[in-house]
Amino acid sequence: MKSIAISGSLRENVGKRDAKELRYNGQVPAVLYGGATQTHFYVSAADLRAVVYTPVVHFIDLEIAGVKSQAIIQDIQFHPLTEKITHVDFLLLDEKKPISIEIPVKLTGTSPGVKVGGKLVQKLRKLRIKALPKDHLDAIEVSIESLEVGKSVKVSDIKLDNLTITNAKEDTIVSVTTSRALRQAEQEAAQGKK
Repeated sequence: MKSIAISGSLRENVGKRDAKELRYNGQVPAVLYGGATQTHFYVSAADLRAVVYTPVVHFIDLEIAGVKSQAIIQDIQFHPLTEKITHVDFLLLDEKKPISIEIPVKLTGTSPGVKVGGKLVQKLRKLRIKALPKDHLDAIEVSIESLEVGKSVKVSDIKLDNLTITNAKEDTIVSVTTSRALRQAEQEAAQGKK
């Protein structure tokens, strides 16, 4: 899995006034959980853009006051009007503890159902998976090579080594439905036979 390096500075004061001043100066208050203690620090809002505003999932190589650690983003808070990032929670990664994160779904191949006029409907764009950090993937590839009209790929159809998908087994990831044009063509063909 890809990783991005972000450096942060320890916060001297932890309070609303301090946090407001940090945000005014283009910084984002943050907390690192998962270790023996919580670490309160701040990072540049510009550094977070590459991690937050992308469909790609990244591990983050954090450097806070000379201490390096690997983490993932656990939670992000946005301002309700400006949608600027107001706070970030990071979770420290432990090689021996499984973590749950959402991974993008990447469709591969061409569906025969779409070729004959069916409509491809992707219901899940991300899947929640639980695995050790070393086993996480950048994306989960789902083949649509065998999808005919009226067929679908469900969560239970995906088999991955060393990973557990935590979505409901009966959830549909992608399906091919009858399009309006195909339905109309079938009706015209049925009427032509009469």
